[in-house]
Amino acid sequence: MCISLDELDSHLFKCADIIRDAVDSTDYKDYILPLVYYKTISDNFEVQREKYVEEYGEEHANRPNIYDVPYVPDGYLWNDLRAVNENIDEAINDAFDALREANDGEVEGVFRADYVAEDALTDDRLTRLIEHLTTHDLDNDSVPPDMLGEAYMDLVRHFAEEEGKSGGQFFTPPHIVQLMVRLLSPFEDGDTVHDPTVGSGGMLVEAATHYRDEQGGDPSKLRFTGQEINPDIAAIAKMNLSIHGLSGRVEREDSLLRPQFTDNGELTRFDYVLANFPFSSDWQKDELQDDTYERFDWHEKLPRADRGDYAFIMHMAEQLQTPEEDGEGGQAAIVIPHGVLFRKHEQRYRRPMLERDMVEAIIGLPENLFQNNAIPSAILVLNTDKPAERENEVQFIHAADEDFYREESNQNILTDDGLDHIVENFDEWRTEERVSRTVSLDEIEENDYNLNIALYVDTTEPEEDIDVADELTQLRELQAERDEIEARMTQHMEALNYE
Repeated sequence: MCISLDELDSHLFKCADIIRDAVDSTDYKDYILPLVYYKTISDNFEVQREKYVEEYGEEHANRPNIYDVPYVPDGYLWNDLRAVNENIDEAINDAFDALREANDGEVEGVFRADYVAEDALTDDRLTRLIEHLTTHDLDNDSVPPDMLGEAYMDLVRHFAEEEGKSGGQFFTPPHIVQLMVRLLSPFEDGDTVHDPTVGSGGMLVEAATHYRDEQGGDPSKLRFTGQEINPDIAAIAKMNLSIHGLSGRVEREDSLLRPQFTDNGELTRFDYVLANFPFSSDWQKDELQDDTYERFDWHEKLPRADRGDYAFIMHMAEQLQTPEEDGEGGQAAIVIPHGVLFRKHEQRYRRPMLERDMVEAIIGLPENLFQNNAIPSAILVLNTDKPAERENEVQFIHAADEDFYREESNQNILTDDGLDHIVENFDEWRTEERVSRTVSLDEIEENDYNLNIALYVDTTEPEEDIDVADELTQLRELQAERDEIEARMTQHMEALNYE
């Protein structure tokens, strides 16, 4: 029986109801997402194994390297887990250990949750969770990978909403991700796409989806990589890529302190970088004064230790391909807080960024786009090889007006029309009254390298045109009405003998 996306969403969301009150809502993702992934692996493995047994026999089917999903060793299929009646938490942990050992690092860092350590996850509750997941097969023949991947992302979003503000640390709203990907596209076979603060992997998945659905490309011909400091979130990104059928590499570590993507002692350079780094967070400034990769040389003074915005921007700029290195440049779309554009002491970083002519566009977004976070943000587009017609110019787009978004529950959502409007302005390098303007670097220099959008695009509310004749008519009518009221009041006062 086919299942719709809405039904699949509802089915997966129900997992949270089963463990509700047993674990904190901030931990739902840690216990549910690995089980969903395990179920997906097991279901796909069983389907493939049956085909191999039927065609080639048991001995052939027992070879781990013939499967295009992680190998599930004997005794650890999903139905083996269902057969366990007690100490189910131990059985889940054992199954995860067996998968790690059988797959030579392929699922390393994915199955991190310790079900034994969570006392409230009793046998009864875990049995109900396992039986609930059993009601639908999750192999590719039963649920198309695209649908399962979308449902998985919906589940990640659901958990981010459950967590509130902290959920924004690993989940960027889809409409913002779509905008960022569209600003960088089109992509080509062989392109590399990287996210140095990858979170749950949504930006990499959206780039793959765009390449397939909008360009008719094969996502397997793009290369996806990401780095994430939080090991539990890095695990989600790995599962996310796998469930979407994408081959990619996600490494766990602090991107600034210990970058994991290097070539011969230098940072690996990518065709595209997408990122939503943690705004104004602390960074290990003292340990990076003499950075091995010379990333932070835009000024002799490094960014403040308690405000790492420009440390991240400089890191990402260094990760982009350059014409000198590759014959072609690289592009980045980075979510930034507005302060990055105009804070006075950070002029020292804006100036070299602009003098190198790598700033292509700045798009100001509406406030309240992120989960329980009203801070207004913008997208900074970098390009190390701008087209000739864009050289020595920066496009400013003011997309914070109501024409670009709609209010939905407790946050704003960019509309499809709003997204189209932004992308069309960018693609056509358009100047549009009250919306966008292409500005020369000379003008920006005159403004002391201040990138505040309001300096370049009129963002004030337009005053309504005044019809003088109509206003005078209304004034005379009001005066006549006042005279009539005063006359009646005088009559009443005389009748009451008031002077």
